[in-house]
Amino acid sequence: MRPTQAKEHHAAAPPPVPRLVPVPGSPARAHEADAAGAAGGGANGGRGGADPLLPPGIGEARAVDADVRGAVGRVLDHVLADRLARARAVDALFAGDLAERVADFTRTGGKRTRSQLLWWSLRACGGPVTLAPALRVGAALELLQTCALVHDDVMDGAELRRGRPALHAGLRDRYADAASSRRAGRFAEAAGILAGDLALAWADDLVAETPFDPTTARAVRRLWSDMRTEMVAGQYLDVHGQMAPGYSLPRALRAACLKSALYSVERPLALGAALAGADEVTTRALCSAGRCVGMAFQLRDDLDDVFGDPRRTGRPCGSDVREGKPTYLAALARARAEAAADGHALAVLRRSLGDGALTWEGLDEVREVLVRTGARAAVETAIGRFVARGLRHLDRARLAPDGAARLRRMLGGVADGTSPEGGPERGAPSASASVSTSASTSTSASTSTSASTSTSASASTCASASTSTDASAPPYASAEREARR
Repeated sequence: MRPTQAKEHHAAAPPPVPRLVPVPGSPARAHEADAAGAAGGGANGGRGGADPLLPPGIGEARAVDADVRGAVGRVLDHVLADRLARARAVDALFAGDLAERVADFTRTGGKRTRSQLLWWSLRACGGPVTLAPALRVGAALELLQTCALVHDDVMDGAELRRGRPALHAGLRDRYADAASSRRAGRFAEAAGILAGDLALAWADDLVAETPFDPTTARAVRRLWSDMRTEMVAGQYLDVHGQMAPGYSLPRALRAACLKSALYSVERPLALGAALAGADEVTTRALCSAGRCVGMAFQLRDDLDDVFGDPRRTGRPCGSDVREGKPTYLAALARARAEAAADGHALAVLRRSLGDGALTWEGLDEVREVLVRTGARAAVETAIGRFVARGLRHLDRARLAPDGAARLRRMLGGVADGTSPEGGPERGAPSASASVSTSASTSTSASTSTSASTSTSASASTCASASTSTDASAPPYASAEREARR
């Protein structure tokens, strides 16, 4: 974003502003020095140690292969040290309260799934690797994820993230004695929004300061722009669904596609392909695989919210139910209950979804309905179908064997929850099977043919979702068409 130009005002002199200069070793200074060489594809052709845009000791691409998460973490440490130095130059309170919390949140927890998907997409596409763009865009994805998670926790009123107090909750507790609980809570929400904005600004800075050749620059910046917009659109649909209960299955699929399938999986894979200079056929196959598996990521997260073990998921059970979120799991249970004229199930869903004071006994009732209507089993089946279809797309692509094998393992673990985190990244593997209810052995005999057909269709939504070459079509358009069949 370009800064707006303000008109001069002579009535009063503005207060002095600290003069910001890059600290020694600053990525910004390195960018200025090396921008002229960007057209050549980067500085090091696969060796990271001498590149001023990277911290010392990164090594060559094969060394990164052995520990992608660690390499991205070192780049984040390098970048965040610079950003914190700049923040302290602006204001010590701002740096201590906000910037350091954002940096700590980004550095700790999480499995770096998005940056790993980018890296292995790049490696699977083959060809020479320029480390700085790949690792820096991967680090930017992690900062973008920080923005999404911090804002998500504020919007949801979540107290926990990754088994620790959410960022805004920590700020509220920090100032609990300074004001009334209401004022401290309002302050923490505002500060949480600002913290997410800061993470987004740092992510954008990191992409903007990374030199690319002109063709790659156009592709990466377009993907980055689209991904940010899709992320916000998905979050808005998520929030809007709480104001308009009774979302249809197509609407629930649209929200899942935007808030998770694209942002969590497809776009990171596309960024890796863009950095590799992959051809259109390969890129389309990777995007098709990413969208299918991304839908599975979100459906798995929906199940974990209701059936997961909080000790493993890092969040309390039932938050989506209490907030009335328009998940596909809830929409499917409602559709099946309506088709079967199951008045009791509909009554439970109507009174429970959106009930912020829902008790554990009430949540058990919801679980019983999700099992008895067959919604839970159908979603588990859909996850398996999405993953299988995604892997078929991946297997049809012309990819380098080693990179493709690593990418396949990452994507294939979604069905049983062993893949690195997906969805809104709660920071733990799936534990959907760890919570049982009295109805866990019941069957889905009450489900209707039409509802079952809708579920099967939704599980194959990605078949045409990303094989279309019409770039102007919304990414969820084919998902809606399939769900209506």
